[in-house]
Amino acid sequence: MEVESYEHGVPSWVDHSSADPGKAGAFYSELFGWDVQAGPPEAGGYAMATKNGRQVAGIGPAQGPGPTAWATYINVDSVDDIAARVEAAGGRVLMPPMDVMDAGRLGMFADPSGAVFGAWQPGAHKGAGLVNEESTFGWNELITDDVEGAKSFYKAVFGWEPATQEQGGGPGYTEFKVGGRSIAGMMGRPPGMPAGAPPFWGVYFIVPDTDAAAAKIKELGGALMMGPQDIPIGRIAVVADPLGAVFNIIAMSPPPEG
Repeated sequence: MEVESYEHGVPSWVDHSSADPGKAGAFYSELFGWDVQAGPPEAGGYAMATKNGRQVAGIGPAQGPGPTAWATYINVDSVDDIAARVEAAGGRVLMPPMDVMDAGRLGMFADPSGAVFGAWQPGAHKGAGLVNEESTFGWNELITDDVEGAKSFYKAVFGWEPATQEQGGGPGYTEFKVGGRSIAGMMGRPPGMPAGAPPFWGVYFIVPDTDAAAAKIKELGGALMMGPQDIPIGRIAVVADPLGAVFNIIAMSPPPEG
């Protein structure tokens, strides 16, 4: 689906940070068929990945000793306002709002549990121009140790309305909504997640065949962390690229007939 702009509070961009963005770009180009092109010198090594000529993700160098990871960015009307809201709600400002050339204004934050996310106030760069189709991101999901605290925090910061569905007597799955539309998800720490792993925002990329994509990821030097397994909306797997960044892949179930 082509997108020209995003509402306030809707995830609009994802990017990959590592010590070797060239290796990351080669991996994702091979996996998803992306065309990864380096930006201008003033972009500091940040590259844009495109599909069919439309931007789908960023790939760049980690800042300092930063982690190798995928990051989620939320579209906002004012990053400065979000920074104030994050602090008032008990989160932390990791990188104060700053202008990124003429592309937009950026801030990086952590919620009270430590999960990191970005806020993006668009300028020339509106966010991903292609989403919710094969080889693009289709969902963003918070894994946290404090589900109830996260509901309050993200409502205070972005105005998200949480809707939780119980699952087999467990804590259930929460969808965050903007204007009645589901825009992101949240779940508690799953049983297979290492105890020392911090809460984080995960990214789902859509693939035509989860098992085939998982096999290709291993062939390209990545790893299968969990699955593949079926869920009500499709078949998912948790994987890692050769640099260690964890992400999710999902092949969507066909819509019901009739």
